[in-house]
Amino acid sequence: MLLEEFNWKREVVESSGPVLVDFWAPWCGPCRSMEPAIAALARDWKVCKVNIDRNQDLAARCRVSVVPTFLILKGGRVVARREGAAPEEELRAELLRWQ
Repeated sequence: MLLEEFNWKREVVESSGPVLVDFWAPWCGPCRSMEPAIAALARDWKVCKVNIDRNQDLAARCRVSVVPTFLILKGGRVVARREGAAPEEELRAELLRWQ
C-alpha cells in the first residue's frame, strides 16, 4: 500500500505492523531515483510518502534534515532510520526485521 496523502496517526502511529515512511521532495534527484524501489516495497509493505515541502512541521518533528530520509515505525515509535538513497534490499531487510 503506497500512501501519499494520509492521516499520520491512523496510518503510521496506530498501524500494527511496520510502516516505511519516505520523506522526500520533488526537487530531490536521489528521491526520484528511489521511486522504483519504493513502489516495489509498497507491493509488500505499507509505505507512506511525506513531501517535506508540504509537510514541514511533520518533517521537523521527525528531525528530517536530509532527503530522502526513511523511517520505519512500529507501534508508533521509530525503530530504524536511514538518510540518503538506499538499496531496496537494505530497506526490505530492515522491514522484515520488524515484521
